[in-house]
Amino acid sequence: MFVPLLLIFYFLIIRPQQRQMKAHKAKIEAVKRGDQVITGGGLVGKVTKVDDAYVEIDLGGAKVRAVKATISDVILPGGAPAND
Repeated sequence: MFVPLLLIFYFLIIRPQQRQMKAHKAKIEAVKRGDQVITGGGLVGKVTKVDDAYVEIDLGGAKVRAVKATISDVILPGGAPAND
């Protein structure tokens, strides 16, 4: 009874979470100059400089250095259509 329960937990919870973390890490590693990003604090800006551990983000006049790991998401250029 214990083994099937562990298998269910693995396939329904652990494995999808690992996949999601791997995809997020790949997205953050692929950040390049000119991308729009959202930081963990909710700030939205354009990347102006990328380093190994840091990125410089332009927040509409103010340039901020942020740790690369604090980037929550990369916004696709153009965004989603309004009536999607």
